[in-house]
Amino acid sequence: MSHFLNSNFLLENKYSQELYHDYASKMPIIDYHNHLPPELIANNTAFKNLTQVWIDGDHYKWRAMRTLGINEKYITGNASDKDKFLKWAETVPFTMRNPLYHWTHLELQRYFGITELLTSATASSIYDQVNEQLKGSSFKTQGLLNTMNVDFLCTTEDPTDTLIHHQKIATSDFKTKVSTAFRPDNAIHIDAISFNNYIEKLSEVAGVNITSFDTLKEALNNRILHFHNNGCRIADHGLSYMYAFEFTEAGVNTILKKKLDNKVLNTDEINSFKSAVLMFLSTKYHEFKWVQQFHLGALRDNNTRMLDQLGPNTGWDSIGDWLQAENLSKFLNKLDGANQLCKTIIYNLNPRDNEVFASMIGNFNDGSLRGKVQFGSGWWFLDQKDGMIKQLNALSNIGLISCFIGMLTDSRSFLSFPRHEYFRRILCNLFGNEIQNGELPNEMEWVGKMIQDICYNNAKNYFNI
Repeated sequence: MSHFLNSNFLLENKYSQELYHDYASKMPIIDYHNHLPPELIANNTAFKNLTQVWIDGDHYKWRAMRTLGINEKYITGNASDKDKFLKWAETVPFTMRNPLYHWTHLELQRYFGITELLTSATASSIYDQVNEQLKGSSFKTQGLLNTMNVDFLCTTEDPTDTLIHHQKIATSDFKTKVSTAFRPDNAIHIDAISFNNYIEKLSEVAGVNITSFDTLKEALNNRILHFHNNGCRIADHGLSYMYAFEFTEAGVNTILKKKLDNKVLNTDEINSFKSAVLMFLSTKYHEFKWVQQFHLGALRDNNTRMLDQLGPNTGWDSIGDWLQAENLSKFLNKLDGANQLCKTIIYNLNPRDNEVFASMIGNFNDGSLRGKVQFGSGWWFLDQKDGMIKQLNALSNIGLISCFIGMLTDSRSFLSFPRHEYFRRILCNLFGNEIQNGELPNEMEWVGKMIQDICYNNAKNYFNI
């Protein structure tokens, strides 16, 4: 029996171990999609305690605690930071076979050198040990990123963001390159209650009075230019499914004016508007030579009672079951037909659709660029061992795993970067097992180079870092 979380964790044979230790582990990290607060990076913020750096804002942990019957007081409520941590520690032993169990102990080991299991019995001691370490300069935000050898990371900002924190980072001596991704979802979701208020804010920031579809496009173009001038080369969208419905410019103009007059829109009008804005944005991304990302398939804000109390992104989302293929094909085909399809990454949240996404990218990889259209890594509910393996196998079976741009954290936590290690170990074990079984040749130098490409080199080239 192997010791828990030893140096060969998840590596089942000598080939897997060689691939990981000699090839994958030494590669820097490119984290091209996350939700880290850039202000904390710019100010090299120190955390007062382990709860603040590890539990605050982590809805993965919150969902587990709620499932165990932990009162909301100890999750997002007014309990002390230490009491919140103690309740998390109480939860951890019950998370076995959930990725949280692995992530928790990987993070304690990699950042703080703690190899004890986190339980109620060890909680106070671990809390005190980590809090003492957090007083050191190497445990501020920039030091935590340096510890994980993060070469490049990309946060995610709304078009109305000033990007002042990214500007501060860009002029500092921080060695990790920090960029931003343009996330214009608020300008697309015309059915949102807050849409009109958002348009007012966008008007002010962009310096354009938005009263029509043309002025909305002008405002978005202004913000794209602002982001581009501040180093942005990536856009991101979180959508239930791709919008590829019929529209006319005049029709969309009428729809927007109707919304701004606080009139109710029907489903066809909503879909037409979203399709038009999304198509406009994608043509601009092509013009500016950006990479566009589409995270598809989340059913968000399911619990309206708790949403009203706590707001979005607090743990009330799940996997959706929409049909994805037809609209995704129409959208990509329209851009491709106009020669306006830029580098594109599509992420799937429903595992039943893995093969759909893996086959879809092959329709638009036209030989112009290596891996131009990517099937993104397992994310959110699928960024665990089983989800990663299924995504990797679907891509291998239908596309070229050798062109894959690898893992990302999609996280709000500065302690989440061992997820790259988790992915790399799983990746190396897949290849190592097939070498051992005679399904792949024992050509370690070639396979090792492929592993390094997936872990780092492919993303570096894809994003022109």
